[in-house]
Amino acid sequence: MSGFIYLASQSPRRRQLLEQIGVAHQLLLPDPHEDAEALEVVLRAEAPARYVQRVTGLKLEAAMTRLKASGLPAAPVLCADTTVALGREILGKPQDAAEARDMLSRLAGQTHRVLTAVALQKGRKRVTALSESRVRFAPMTPAQIRAYVASGEPMGKAGAYGVQGRAAAYIEHLQGSYSGIMGLPLFETARLLRQLGMRC
Repeated sequence: MSGFIYLASQSPRRRQLLEQIGVAHQLLLPDPHEDAEALEVVLRAEAPARYVQRVTGLKLEAAMTRLKASGLPAAPVLCADTTVALGREILGKPQDAAEARDMLSRLAGQTHRVLTAVALQKGRKRVTALSESRVRFAPMTPAQIRAYVASGEPMGKAGAYGVQGRAAAYIEHLQGSYSGIMGLPLFETARLLRQLGMRC
């Protein structure tokens, strides 16, 4: 991979995934005065795919403004957002343990979708991609759900679980992009980087 990109994400999993495919990157994180959470508000009757693409676009716009104001060297900027959808309902990051338990009890024994949108901008050129995967959870007992939530792993994760962690013990089947479920679909991301002239 030649050159580097800015990753406008606080997710350690996205950093790990970029490192996996040899993409040199620097973090471009929100300033303390920025209300990053406000960008993730769901609009009324918004479809999950439309939501995750819109939020990713807003994050990229904020990151480009941040880069311009920072005086940092120019480089492509990468943003991504992941959401879990049960039917048309969007399951975001749980606010507390009770909400995490509720989400997991609804996902248990069901198949849901995981959508990750990726947006990359270099100069004025922007390219985007959307990864959609399906995940089926095995049935979980209330005690299993409580124990998983008590581990702390569900917090800060869409749908209250991390595919790469303890939740893997309950994932019966998945179809699609494992890295996309983690938060950054590597095939799609590499393709976007190549579209902007980066060797990857």
